[in-house]
Amino acid sequence: MPKMARYLIITVKQLNKFCMKRIIIGFLMLLMGITTANSQTIKKTWSLEECINYALANNLQIKQQQLLVNVANENLLQSKMNLLPNLNGGATHSYNYGQTVDRYTNQFATARVQSNNFYLQSQITLFNGFQLLNTVRQNQLKLKSSQYDADKYKNDIALTIATSYLQVLYYQEMLDIANNQLSITNQQVDRMVKMVDAGTMAKGDLLTIEAQASAEELTVVESKNQLDLAYLTLTQMLDLPSTEGFDIERPQINLPDTPSILESPDKISAYAMENRPEIKSARLNMESSEIGLKKAFGYMSPSLSLNGSWATGYSGASKEQINKVKIGPEPTGMYTENGYAVLMDAYSYDYRTRSFRKQFKDNDNKTIGLSLNIPIFNNWQVQSGIAKSRIAIKNAELNLEITKNQVDKNIRQAYLDALAALNKHQASLKKVAASEESFKYSEQKFNVGLLNSVDYNNTKKELSKAQSELLQAKYDFIFKTKVLDFYLDKPLTLK
Repeated sequence: MPKMARYLIITVKQLNKFCMKRIIIGFLMLLMGITTANSQTIKKTWSLEECINYALANNLQIKQQQLLVNVANENLLQSKMNLLPNLNGGATHSYNYGQTVDRYTNQFATARVQSNNFYLQSQITLFNGFQLLNTVRQNQLKLKSSQYDADKYKNDIALTIATSYLQVLYYQEMLDIANNQLSITNQQVDRMVKMVDAGTMAKGDLLTIEAQASAEELTVVESKNQLDLAYLTLTQMLDLPSTEGFDIERPQINLPDTPSILESPDKISAYAMENRPEIKSARLNMESSEIGLKKAFGYMSPSLSLNGSWATGYSGASKEQINKVKIGPEPTGMYTENGYAVLMDAYSYDYRTRSFRKQFKDNDNKTIGLSLNIPIFNNWQVQSGIAKSRIAIKNAELNLEITKNQVDKNIRQAYLDALAALNKHQASLKKVAASEESFKYSEQKFNVGLLNSVDYNNTKKELSKAQSELLQAKYDFIFKTKVLDFYLDKPLTLK
């Protein structure tokens, strides 16, 4: 083989290897880019506002509630359309066998007859005791009520999301406290191991501290489990597939030195009574029940309607003459005075079925009329309907009062809970400060051998308990104040 040919073959092989390497490298880089993008999307940190907005846009129960609003809107549209006249049409195509009277010729037909009928008819209600108008008004109220129901459901979802979000923050801080306590204990274990090895500390004290470290490790595990469960609850509320890669922002939530509740429960309740969607919905339902009573009385009124129709048709029995032929004189059966038979001209006739076009035009028929219906006795249905409508009004009034009472109860309960949490928080601040000083003093005495491990652990437990109580009071106060903000229609935020 010539050298030039061998050189070309080797060059082509090297070029193919180079191209394959470039393709493989490019494909791997593309996969890495996609994986990185997905990782960045999954590991997004969620704020409270983002969680609430996502839930309002994607929660399945909210979507179901919106479907109920759509149904109410369709009911309103249908009630408005019922004010217009209806229009219906029809057509038939049939064959008749045997003797019958043809409707278009009024003659007996014995052969097979084809017939077609076409019609249009319309009717409009002129008056029926204002039932149609009252139905429109009632459906307008029902539509607004369903919209308020959807708003209430959104508010409830937002508050539930905020509760779950605060639970995650609470358990995050609880985990931090547990890890911090374990870190302090581990430092003491390391120090005491050296002291026991040096013979300056009894081994029993070391065993006591090691047991405390084991107990605190269990506390860390339990706190981590509670945090994982709080994350799971939040992601399930958001309808996310899993908690993998999900994390939330940890805003700095520092209560002021002298936190307070700005609004009184009476003011919050007065605002809620005028603005809460559940109260607006209950009030509209009561108005709807009152219109329902007017509808029930409408059934006692006469109804007047206007109707009209148009019809035409075709019959195979309808004939027309097409030919007349003289066939000569024929005797009539009569005679003259002279005895001669009386003759007259005779003719032969040919017929054919009249055309569809002619019959369609000639058989045209139009009617218009008024129809009056006067209710006299209908098995007590009207009176029973009126009685049920009055009961519905009473029930709607009770539902309104129950809703108002429940909202007022929730507000006053949240206010008292917030006040109690505030008092507990202030007391816990003092307890934490005293416990920290006590622990520092105990730690100094323990380090120089003036305090045994049991008393040291008790002091440390008291500090941990005080910190937990302070954290619980803090988040309890934050949540209850958010509930009060919720009833004032303030946005749920931690900023």
